[in-house]
Amino acid sequence: MAGEPMNPGDQAEPGTPGTGENLCPRCGGSGRLDGGECPECGGTGKVIQGIGGG
Repeated sequence: MAGEPMNPGDQAEPGTPGTGENLCPRCGGSGRLDGGECPECGGTGKVIQGIGGG
């Protein structure tokens, strides 16, 4: 949803047209890395990425 804080792995704010959720490539969607919260996705296991070829 728009207005949610972005994580380092996000390419855009949630809800931005032309984007969607994807599994975090760094933690594989677990939200955990090296015994702690994944810094790429902020522990959610998801990142916002652009979709499509446009």
